[in-house]
Amino acid sequence: MAGRERLSGLAITRRGLIAGAAAGGGLLLAWYVWPRSYSGALEPGAQEHGFGAWLTVDEGGVVTVAVPQLEMGQGVTTLLPQIVAMEMGAAWGQVAVAPVPPNGAQANIPLAAKWAPLWSALPDLAGEPDSFLANRFARSEPFAATAGGSTLAAFESDCRAAGAAARAMLAMAAAERWDVAWEECEVAEGIVTHGQRRARFGELAAEAARMTPPDPPPLRPQAPMEEPLPGDVPASSAYPRLDLPAKVDGSFPFAGDIRLPGMVYVSIRHGAWGMRELVGFEEEAARGLGLVALVRSKFWLAAVADSWWKADRALDRLRPRFAGPGGVESDAVETTLGEALERTDVERLTVLGDTEAMQTPTLTRRYDIAPALHAPVETASATALYRDGRLQLWIASQAPAAARRVAAKAIGLSERDVAIYPVAAGGSFDARLESMHAIEAALIAREVGRPVQLTWPRGEEFKAVPPRTPAAIALSARLDPNTDRQPVAWRAKLAMPATMREFGARLFDDRTVEAAIEAAAGEADPLACEGAVPPYAIPNVVVDHAPVTIDLPTTRMRGNSAAYTGFATECFLDELAEIAGRDPLLYRLSLLGQDARAATVLRAAARLGEWDGGVEGTSQGLALIRMAFGEARGFIACVAQARLGEGGVRVDRLSAVADIGRIPNLDLARQQIEGGLIFGLSLATGASAVYRDGMPENRRLGALMLPTLGDTPDLRVDFLASEEAPFDPGELGVAVAPPAIANALHAATGLRFRRLPLLSEGL
Repeated sequence: MAGRERLSGLAITRRGLIAGAAAGGGLLLAWYVWPRSYSGALEPGAQEHGFGAWLTVDEGGVVTVAVPQLEMGQGVTTLLPQIVAMEMGAAWGQVAVAPVPPNGAQANIPLAAKWAPLWSALPDLAGEPDSFLANRFARSEPFAATAGGSTLAAFESDCRAAGAAARAMLAMAAAERWDVAWEECEVAEGIVTHGQRRARFGELAAEAARMTPPDPPPLRPQAPMEEPLPGDVPASSAYPRLDLPAKVDGSFPFAGDIRLPGMVYVSIRHGAWGMRELVGFEEEAARGLGLVALVRSKFWLAAVADSWWKADRALDRLRPRFAGPGGVESDAVETTLGEALERTDVERLTVLGDTEAMQTPTLTRRYDIAPALHAPVETASATALYRDGRLQLWIASQAPAAARRVAAKAIGLSERDVAIYPVAAGGSFDARLESMHAIEAALIAREVGRPVQLTWPRGEEFKAVPPRTPAAIALSARLDPNTDRQPVAWRAKLAMPATMREFGARLFDDRTVEAAIEAAAGEADPLACEGAVPPYAIPNVVVDHAPVTIDLPTTRMRGNSAAYTGFATECFLDELAEIAGRDPLLYRLSLLGQDARAATVLRAAARLGEWDGGVEGTSQGLALIRMAFGEARGFIACVAQARLGEGGVRVDRLSAVADIGRIPNLDLARQQIEGGLIFGLSLATGASAVYRDGMPENRRLGALMLPTLGDTPDLRVDFLASEEAPFDPGELGVAVAPPAIANALHAATGLRFRRLPLLSEGL
């Protein structure tokens, strides 16, 4: 376990070298046995010296930081090393990165606690990050999933402690040489100084690694924090992304870039939802195609060849046939959701104030959410080598412990005999929380006896990854004529599958898609309904879940529940403001009560977006989103300028202001908000699936109505200065863009759009 892949400001390794070394056991870190002492997965290499679980220092001065999270575009391979470097006093140019597999020392305990209802029989006891049950589960699993904006909550304090301990140890080594007190030494830019004496990290590494750090570590007074400069102020980051040069020149390795000696390539075909069982194919057509092998399973057929193109074209000629009880139909799903909205046997998830306050609602509106496809640039890909009763698996996974477990189970191995090599993902949006391709690659590798690389075609990615859940949401409000027609009672009723429980049954219990649907049937799902309580001071609020069982499996997607609950809430608020005859901005501000952070964000967004009242003809719309993870809260408000143009919705400008607490890296935060706004735009205009006979009608990226470069609006993003707990910004923009755009279209056309995507119901 000595080698590892590194991303560094000093050197970027080419794809071929990384892949070749990986085949021989170098550069990429793997593990066969879970660490028992939770010492971490980062082991020093030649001329390197370990400083706990998080970092090593080599004799040339390179500081290598372990990153237990999947890099999928969000910049985690910059964020965590930056926190270590700032606390340690390392120069940014000497920092490298080692992606490491999950281990007990670097477990995502806060996310395990949040998802306790999905794995624990005692979720109330396991639901706090400091609970014994969450800690034990996360460390023993080990659970290091990359999801839910949990990276800072899970790892910032540990990274700071690791950097501070290493800084103290280096100062101790220098102080021993100079016969001074180590507390008198200064550590900055990779150098320890005392008066005129200087020593570089590399010179001190061997001695420092033997020192015993103080307990607790001597943290710097200020946590990592950058000033939130306005978006139009040019500034260069002191901590530019470590992966950026390699991504620009094409040398950054993704899952599909792995190359092993003697490797063959695999394409695959799956059945449709409801028609999953493979019942036959044109076996005679396989002759003369030059295939290495054909591998069939109950639910798929895979072709193996010396090129992926040959394997994929062969499957077209083989014409696999699938059968089942009947393919999923979108019309039937929508009917089921609508019927559920009429049910009275609902699960009450939230009660604030008086449940009898609703009486006769002033207004009730229904909002419909279509199932949405993740559509990452890189489709599911995994490389596997089975030899001598052991499996090696190169895979980009947001839940690598689960991928390892299901791959081992699929081919009858102990988990001790399966090694995972963590590889970056070319996008995910939570699609890589699913592990079906890990199972398939393992089975095919065992059958073929050679290194195999499985890559799903785009159509299979759309077909076989469960979509974000469809939903029907009914919102009701009673307005008080004596308070400028403000809502005094609010009810949200969500008809949808227990999608998070279904996802959890696959992730934690290794259920099949059918078994997971059955396990979640009829269950209330608070995690799936997060965000349904509006971010306003409404005295009486209830949230009801009408659980629905459909044959279409569902899963998480970037933005998660806030992407549909926020859409319904903010569109409904605009309708209430219209009934009250109020400016949508002033109406919202009047409802924010004592929430100063939300009000400040809303006012700042209105100034940035040059809000002019949102009345008909202005083409402006407004939305506000509040999210929380543990004690951290994030706020974003957006003013959209949109219209109907040639080809559909045209969004000219999105102006957003966010309060995400203390900001460790402003560039990363801005990238996340901007990327989230574009992702939210894609959900507003397309990205959805209509299922016919179990198949999504759209099988290509070009058919999803995703925004192109020419469709990208002018983006204006600002942040508010704050010293509150840092909140991950990755999902805020996703949730705020669709309702802001929908409200802008109302201002432009006078029409209300109550479906996602917005033009799916026609005009």
